[in-house]
Amino acid sequence: MLKKNSFIKIVISLFIIISIYILTEVLMTINKNLPSIEKLAYYVPNLSTKIYDRNNILIAEIFNERRSIVAIQDIPDNLINALISIEDKNFFKHCGISIQGLLRALCKLILKRKIVEGGSTITQQLVKSLFLNRERTLTRKIKEIILAIRLERYYSKNDILQLYLNQVYFGNRAYGVQEASRVYFNKDVKNLNLAECATLAAIPKSPNYYNPFNNPKATLLRRNIVLSRMRALNYITEQQEKIANRQDLLKYINAFQGNNKYGQYIIEIIRVFLEQKYGRDKLFNSGLSIYTTIDIKSQILAETILNEYLLKFDNNQKIKFRPHKVQGALISIDVNNGEIIAMVGGRNFQESQFNRATQAARQAGSSFKPFIYVAALEHGLTAATILNDSPLIFIYNNGKWNFLSRDIHVLDKIESENLIKHNKLWIPKNYNKKYIGPIILKLALAWSINTCAVELINRITPNKVITLAKRLGISTNLINSLTLGLGASDVILQEVVSAFAIFASGGIKSKPYIIRKIVDRDGKIIERCYTKQRKVLSKKICFIITDMLKAVIEKGSGWDAKRLHRPCAGKTGTTNNSTDVWFIGYTPQLVTGVWIGYDDRSSLGKKITGGTLACPIWTDFMIGALADYPIVDFNKPKNIEMILLDIKTGLPIINSNNNNPSSLEVFIKGTAPKEI
Repeated sequence: MLKKNSFIKIVISLFIIISIYILTEVLMTINKNLPSIEKLAYYVPNLSTKIYDRNNILIAEIFNERRSIVAIQDIPDNLINALISIEDKNFFKHCGISIQGLLRALCKLILKRKIVEGGSTITQQLVKSLFLNRERTLTRKIKEIILAIRLERYYSKNDILQLYLNQVYFGNRAYGVQEASRVYFNKDVKNLNLAECATLAAIPKSPNYYNPFNNPKATLLRRNIVLSRMRALNYITEQQEKIANRQDLLKYINAFQGNNKYGQYIIEIIRVFLEQKYGRDKLFNSGLSIYTTIDIKSQILAETILNEYLLKFDNNQKIKFRPHKVQGALISIDVNNGEIIAMVGGRNFQESQFNRATQAARQAGSSFKPFIYVAALEHGLTAATILNDSPLIFIYNNGKWNFLSRDIHVLDKIESENLIKHNKLWIPKNYNKKYIGPIILKLALAWSINTCAVELINRITPNKVITLAKRLGISTNLINSLTLGLGASDVILQEVVSAFAIFASGGIKSKPYIIRKIVDRDGKIIERCYTKQRKVLSKKICFIITDMLKAVIEKGSGWDAKRLHRPCAGKTGTTNNSTDVWFIGYTPQLVTGVWIGYDDRSSLGKKITGGTLACPIWTDFMIGALADYPIVDFNKPKNIEMILLDIKTGLPIINSNNNNPSSLEVFIKGTAPKEI
């Protein structure tokens, strides 16, 4: 019997020794493969790229993990206490692990015969997030325990808390308390109140389930549990708990969701540019700060006004059974430096990423005419030059349009029907299909008379207009034909707006840009963008064309812009069959362009013009965008003098009380009217 007991003891001892040996070997193997805690000092978390407007207001983020680093001293005590209360009430007492928690986890393992979550301290959660995967195995749990104990040896409790609070996941791709605060409450974490702190503390247990966007009722119930725990641990008083419990969670969440949808076309331009230049990893993970030229107030205004008008237009078109939505674009640029203030590339970025402000090439209609008139001014004509608004007949021969006659009766002598049928005969028509006769250059532009535009381009040649347009920044292929006078070529909204800015700036061409500077995560400026400018027109010609375009608003189709109640100039544009309508206008501070049309180039409908649809959008936007700008007029060069002309004869009016309805002010260099 003694020998038998001795044998059993030997066997047990051997089993214990072997078990200890195996366990030691296992632990040594696990320990050998563990990451170094010391390397945590060099840990660089993924940070989101942040995009700011011209006033340093955060307008968007680009990220894989939406995270911003914030110091422990900038995190409210209520948030720290809330997380400790619900996640690890003994955080300041343990050495990284909770014996009670581990025992509970062990019981669950025995009862359910599988590893389940539980028993993790804040330190263990941090270790798991930083160094380990989320697989539920015994080996991973052992690694977690070892690393948690090591972490507590190397770092203070405040260091661990700061790492944890910047690392923990809160759902909606928000990592860390700062981004969670912005995502759910649209404010910095330091500004959170008690109820908001408790709400954030409620989320990490299950970020998908306790997601305020998806399951606000569950979040609210858990928030109240957090508050109850805080009171039980004497972090808050009973009165504070009652006040916090009464705060409505939903009003905060709903308020935030309304601010996250603006500037999507701009953000996409920035994303594409940065990804091509710096690579996807740096863009999404390195914590860049992008400071832009955008004014978010003007951006929101632009999107709101454009969509309101287009929705109203769609609703009116439903009567005509239009199956698709009308589209639009708007871009506003600082006259003096080319900074883009606002840009809308379409009605809904989620439905269509095609940017109609920068990518769509559409016929300009009469909005192209200022380029013809500027070319004419450079050719030696003046605002007082007399044109002849009468029929023009052209015949196509040898690859170009040749002037035939102004006498409409000449058609009786030729086979006009056959020539028209084969596009060999062209008779430009005015919008109202009427003719005025002799008219000065300024009024011809103000009234957007087609025959006068064709008369001008025939005189100075299309090639001169094309050369001028290219100099002003128009890059699209322009038709070397007289039809260019009616805006038959495709142009891009941004380029036309930028070209009009040259008129407003006194001849200085500024390259449009969005990014002012790029700053890395350490605050170092890695790129700064400057205005690229050069002189392309004379101040005299810019002032004359501006004065002529002011008349478009005072006497012509841009009449709605008079609601702006400040000096402004601009030009409407309407293409054949009203497939495209435009208004490009400017003040001494801002130039803005609006385009409206269908993507499939179908007609907008009869009587839809740039003056009736695009111009009111422009005016409403400019009223808001210029609200904080002083009212100023355009500077007049010294070598320009003003005279009063009779608009019918083009002759100077010597004695007038300036109330003569047939008079018009023009600016010339002291020369007499010049006839064509």
